[in-house]
Amino acid sequence: MKVAFDPFMFRQRPIEEVTKIAAEIGYTALELTPREDFLPYYARPRAEAERIASFRAAIDGAGLELASVMVLYDWASADEPTRQAAVAYWRRAVEVAVELGCTTINSELAGAPETRRDSEAAFWRSLEELVPVFEREGISVHLEAHPNDFVEDNETVVDMIRGFDSPQLRYLYCAPHSFHLGDDVAAMIRHAAPVLAHVHVADSFNHKAGCGDRYIVNPASSTARVHQHNVIGTGEVPWDEFFSTLAEVGFDGVMTSCVLGWDDQARERSEEMFARLREYLDAHGFDTPTSKEGQ
Repeated sequence: MKVAFDPFMFRQRPIEEVTKIAAEIGYTALELTPREDFLPYYARPRAEAERIASFRAAIDGAGLELASVMVLYDWASADEPTRQAAVAYWRRAVEVAVELGCTTINSELAGAPETRRDSEAAFWRSLEELVPVFEREGISVHLEAHPNDFVEDNETVVDMIRGFDSPQLRYLYCAPHSFHLGDDVAAMIRHAAPVLAHVHVADSFNHKAGCGDRYIVNPASSTARVHQHNVIGTGEVPWDEFFSTLAEVGFDGVMTSCVLGWDDQARERSEEMFARLREYLDAHGFDTPTSKEGQ
């Protein structure tokens, strides 16, 4: 299993500095998440040959592996010109990943719940165009169910991926989304097991707890989907259940630590998360570099 670090909270720092930070904390792998100077959200990749070479040298110099590259484009947009642009961005992102020596890209379905049928149709059209590219370049794409997407639940997205029946498509279970994905973490992981290749690890509070007013959002009719990406232990994800079920199903993919929203405390929260993650990996018998090395 690869244990990777999501450096999004350090996105304003030079990418070469980010690799050093990840290695100093104790990680042996990195998940490159969107940055304005490299792979921005919803726009064509900015990375060019010199920048790609510099980043690859920094990765090697820090003794890291690039476990995955995360992108997000409107490939399930119901607006056809927007969808076509997103497919073009995807093609360039695949080229960047190949140049970086990375064979894994993770993303979301990236549609809208208000246009579910049209978004799903657009998503399948995009996959039909892009899967041959993924196959040709040897790229594995890991897709997650996300709050406010055209599909928001674990079971449906897993079944969609299994139904497409391509070895290039796999599922990413995002732990801080657990309370939006379903009601039983262990059952969701077991259902996903045949295509589960990636997990995101961060904590979140259960917005459905009590009377459903754990969060108060105004106006009351708001359709906002509230969740966090906190350090393990500062939320309500059932971590022993999460890790024990991963061990039960023999998970051996990419596990990414992805704490977000603490930019002013990025180093402190990242180090705290690394220590918590290592404790759970050791407790549940995962033999990984992160569980033996680090600080």
